Amino acid sequence: MSMDDFRLLIDLHQQGQRQGPGAEAETERALQLARIDRTAPLRIADIGCGTGASTLVLARLLNARITAVDFLQDFLEVLKDRAERAGLAEKIAPLACSMDNLPFADKELDVIWSEGAIYNIGFEKGVADWRRFLKTGGLLVASEITWLSDSRPRELEQHWQHEYPEIDVASAKIRVLEKHGYVPLGYFVLPQYCWLDQYYRPLQARFADFLQRNGHSEEARAIVAAEQDEIDLYERYRDYISYGVYIAQKTA
Repeated sequence: MSMDDFRLLIDLHQQGQRQGPGAEAETERALQLARIDRTAPLRIADIGCGTGASTLVLARLLNARITAVDFLQDFLEVLKDRAERAGLAEKIAPLACSMDNLPFADKELDVIWSEGAIYNIGFEKGVADWRRFLKTGGLLVASEITWLSDSRPRELEQHWQHEYPEIDVASAKIRVLEKHGYVPLGYFVLPQYCWLDQYYRPLQARFADFLQRNGHSEEARAIVAAEQDEIDLYERYRDYISYGVYIAQKTA
């Protein structure tokens, strides 16, 4: 991807409430399944936080100090503004860094949260590398693109195998967690409204302004076309794919 394409993707996505499928109700559902004590003083890292959709829910509901990690400063600036407007800025420390070069100390964190982002380094690498930052008994909550059935249409399979070869069924992801020293505590699938109403429809609503801002350039039109292709694919085959939300505890 060229630098221009990268800047265009940031321009398209930084105005979004979220940068991937999800919803506040589903973040709260994960909190409930994780049985996190909402009064306990917690140290949390929200890794790949984007513009802070999940960060703000965690800050509102928990007695926590949250390090909001994203490698894009542009997204963190939006998060800072949102946190200030919501009166939550004192609970959130934005940190611009790569998720494969995190600065946390061993056993520093009570919870690692990562919605729709762990694929950037791969699910297995993420759960293996991040484990050392968690206290014993600490929690990992991560959402990950997941097949909902054991077989699926060839067109869908080819697209996602190309985009993310680690895509798999939930049982395989749970096996990865167990292999790397976690006990699975919970799992659920993001409902379709998390894709359509919460992510894709708002994204489509930004296409026209995005194209206008960028002079309807060939590069901008190509990005919109690629996003629309992904949306069309999801709408055709939505019964076969979603994000799974995985809740696991670090064992001794």
